Amino acid sequence: IGRKGILNLSTRANVGTGDAVLIGGIIQRGDAVQSVIVRAIGPDLTSAYVPGALQDPVLELRDSDGALVASNDDWRSDQEAEIEATNLQPTSDSEAAILATLQPAPYTAIVRGANEAVGVALVEIYGLN
Repeated sequence: IGRKGILNLSTRANVGTGDAVLIGGIIQRGDAVQSVIVRAIGPDLTSAYVPGALQDPVLELRDSDGALVASNDDWRSDQEAEIEATNLQPTSDSEAAILATLQPAPYTAIVRGANEAVGVALVEIYGLN
């Protein structure tokens, strides 16, 4: 209590092909911007004994109009130093992550499998400020 904004959201589901994607939605309320890290976790689920983990998740962050805010496949390919500075970097290089500063509005995180791969994935959104 007393802290405003996003704290954490996570959802685990089966990712298929086509429209069978994993979706996590948030609404950034108020009048202040919010820094977030959005992660798509797959390979690390194997160590948590989740069968059929998605081995190469691809992550998209979209605004309320469906416009692409950012996308990532393999988190070290973009924003590596900034993501590591949060101490919330994925453990597997093939997992995806996006660091973003969001204006008040609804947003959607979408997880797909690279090259139409299927499996179980986790989408997570952490508020950073």
